[in-house]
Amino acid sequence: MKISSRNGIKGKVEKDEEGPITANVKIKIENPTEITAVITKESVGDLNIKVGDEVVAIIKATEVMVGKE
Repeated sequence: MKISSRNGIKGKVEKDEEGPITANVKIKIENPTEITAVITKESVGDLNIKVGDEVVAIIKATEVMVGKE
């Protein structure tokens, strides 16, 4: 995956809490740090994100996006 942002942090999905429109995806970075990204349920489905997956938290300005290779 190639992107312009240089703020990617690798971690493992620890929890996926889906609501009616968005999902809170908790990413374990390094004990005890954790990042929570609020992304759409569609993105969770498109990326096939599941608990235990290795992902990258991509931080740009005030938002956090999630990428998966």
